[in-house]
Amino acid sequence: MKQPKLLYEWAMPNKNTYQIKPIAKLIKQYQDSVQGFWIDPFCGTNKYAHHTNDLNPEIAADFHLDAIDFLKQCPIHENCCMFFDPPYSPRQSSECYKNVGKLVNMQTTQSSWWSNLKDEISRLVSPDMYCITTCWNSNGIGMSRGFEKEIVLVVPHGGWHNDTIMTVERKIV
Repeated sequence: MKQPKLLYEWAMPNKNTYQIKPIAKLIKQYQDSVQGFWIDPFCGTNKYAHHTNDLNPEIAADFHLDAIDFLKQCPIHENCCMFFDPPYSPRQSSECYKNVGKLVNMQTTQSSWWSNLKDEISRLVSPDMYCITTCWNSNGIGMSRGFEKEIVLVVPHGGWHNDTIMTVERKIV
């Protein structure tokens, strides 16, 4: 297993993760160099992907489904790549569901929720294509699902803010 390249760059925090400057720069770099069909199950205000979803019906997205339901209905695309910027914690997940009047239950706040999302992402991402994950850890989709880390970008924000961590992985299986 090769070690991923580690990048570290301070930036102001932003609730719209992909508007954080070093993160936006790395996304643009991959979009310019990878001829992929990009899917984003948690697009928010981002317009990077070809196929978008957001639970909030007020967000301009192709679909407004629970992310797992969205991923399960996605057809397999040649050269499929994925953006994965889910809620980072059970509390954030709960807030997302409550903000749009959806029921919050164990399925939406347990670690198995994130595992099920990763399983669907692994099913969809094509071999030699990428998943770009942002959260508070560098786990990404993981080796057990056939992914190898290429880059880990740590973005500290100062004060008591958690760092935002972006993990770029290539599917090798």
